[in-house]
Amino acid sequence: MKGAFRFNGVFNNWRFVRGFSALAGKAKGLQIPGIKDIIAVASGKGGVGKSTTAVNLAVALANRCQLAVGLLDADVYGPSVPTMMKLHGKPETTEDLKMIPKENYGVKCMSMGLLVEKDAPIVWRGPMVMNALEKMAKGAEWGKLDVLVVDMPPGTGDAQLTISQRLQLSGAIIVSTPQDIALLDARRGAHMFAKVDVPIIGIIENMSCFMCPHCSQPSFIFGEGGARRTANELSLEYLGDIPIEMDIRTCCDEGVPIVISSPDSKSARGYTDVAQKVVKRLEDLSQKQFHPEISL
Repeated sequence: MKGAFRFNGVFNNWRFVRGFSALAGKAKGLQIPGIKDIIAVASGKGGVGKSTTAVNLAVALANRCQLAVGLLDADVYGPSVPTMMKLHGKPETTEDLKMIPKENYGVKCMSMGLLVEKDAPIVWRGPMVMNALEKMAKGAEWGKLDVLVVDMPPGTGDAQLTISQRLQLSGAIIVSTPQDIALLDARRGAHMFAKVDVPIIGIIENMSCFMCPHCSQPSFIFGEGGARRTANELSLEYLGDIPIEMDIRTCCDEGVPIVISSPDSKSARGYTDVAQKVVKRLEDLSQKQFHPEISL
């Protein structure tokens, strides 16, 4: 029978956590039944708009590209997807005790923010975080999905390695702002995925410029074209740029993604263009993976 999921210390079994930690380095690429592609939206550092990008990309894939989409908020310490997607309450469970993802704007969502109290801090060590990610990813009843978008935590630590090793990622998207200091960390993120054999779908330049709400003129306050140059230097696909607009901030706070609230805005069109390129890149990567070229 369905019921409210209760978060009551299920991750406190230390022996189980240690066992999972030991297996994490051995098992790789375990697929979640019913999900065709899993993509990670990552950044080498925080504060570059990664979660905003993940949310709007997921909603654009669902509403503009007409795909069945899920969104996994893997930022355990700072879950923001519930606020951005206007989701409340704990998920219900199926008869076999799988969590039922919350859904809004055509996207199924799972987040640690749905499992704990709103202002409760997550004070966990690495192994417990890895176990939590495992539970949210594989302990949820996602159903059939074309794409599961994973909003990665910032950085290149345990959580990122766990997701890369335990989930069969089809690819990763790197989000960065244009300035050099952010691009240094973006490079580290790209190199991390290369080390664990996860293909890079491409790089997105977020906050590419500030669009003045009065004159509509762009101001390149973080520099111009840095992510495009980095993509060229690393021989990676450049997926596009997203400007800073006042509506993005207000929409995130109100829980209505800008691709829904202002679909004709420059930012929303940017997210839609990125979503279409991601779909094309996934098709290309699938063909390369399953149809290798054979020379006789």
